[in-house]
Amino acid sequence: MAAESLTLVEAVAEAIHDEMALDESVILLGEDVGRSGGVFRATEGVYDAFGPERVIDTPLSETGIAGAAIGLAASGIRPIAEIQFSGFTYAGLEQLYTRAARLNARSRGQFSCQMVLRAPFGGGVRAPDLHGESMEAIFVHHPGFKVVVPSTPHDAKGLLTASIRDPDPVIFLEPKKIYRAFREEVPEESYAIPIGEAAVRREGSDVSIFTWGSMTRPTLSAAEAVAEDGIDAEVVDLRTLSPMDRETIVESFKKTGRAVVVHEAPRTGGLAGEITALLQEEALFYQKAPIERVTGWDAVYPLYDLEDFQLPNAARIEDAIKAVLDE
Repeated sequence: MAAESLTLVEAVAEAIHDEMALDESVILLGEDVGRSGGVFRATEGVYDAFGPERVIDTPLSETGIAGAAIGLAASGIRPIAEIQFSGFTYAGLEQLYTRAARLNARSRGQFSCQMVLRAPFGGGVRAPDLHGESMEAIFVHHPGFKVVVPSTPHDAKGLLTASIRDPDPVIFLEPKKIYRAFREEVPEESYAIPIGEAAVRREGSDVSIFTWGSMTRPTLSAAEAVAEDGIDAEVVDLRTLSPMDRETIVESFKKTGRAVVVHEAPRTGGLAGEITALLQEEALFYQKAPIERVTGWDAVYPLYDLEDFQLPNAARIEDAIKAVLDE
């Protein structure tokens, strides 16, 4: 299989292009997704390939984007809707919560809502207010959505392809901090990575670290750093937050007996608490130490000067790993 070296944002663009080429019912809509190629150029070249009837620049209305996508999906079209930043989805939550997530159940299966809502999410790019949010838990908490967060170019293409083909509404969150952070070999051909399967990025026997999105890279860095002290850390990249790969999470914890959960979202109500509860319910007798959480702070996402303090980093993750080993 031929491969090419792509950044994460290029892999997103390629998945969109490939699926639109394969299926005429797939369309793209959002603010500036057409001629300009989106605020991060994630849709660059798609307008030139498929034209204004399938690549639609919308008004500046997240409620309108979400509502239009839901109506199109109910009519048999397969929309890919882009929200410029995940913090802007708040304006569209009424449509997403009361329509997209419930359409199948409300119609008793008569209608499906086959749509993908894409949004750059997370911090680390020195952006203004509402541009650095990591509020993935609000979508995981609401039944009816699938929630996907890639951390590599290879996974971005395969997971987005699977999301576009999925019969349910998918919230596809793209960690913008690593849009262009590195390149990776990605197959040129179309492929899908199954939704709901985590990836073990590093095998280990002493402690399990669970993370996703842009936090995967500092977590791997921390794991390599503590290896110099003889600590063998396993890193599990969840990739899909709903449905969560409970089996992989539990089996990793049973092997190590210790865990650290890393996410950049605020601590209270974050998914680290859900993962901790899962391990208590399913593998309590394997536990050797209290579970550590490394998260963002319970505060409105700050502006530039405090952004590095808000986001977990490798040093904080290293401290948490050592803490669970000291118990």
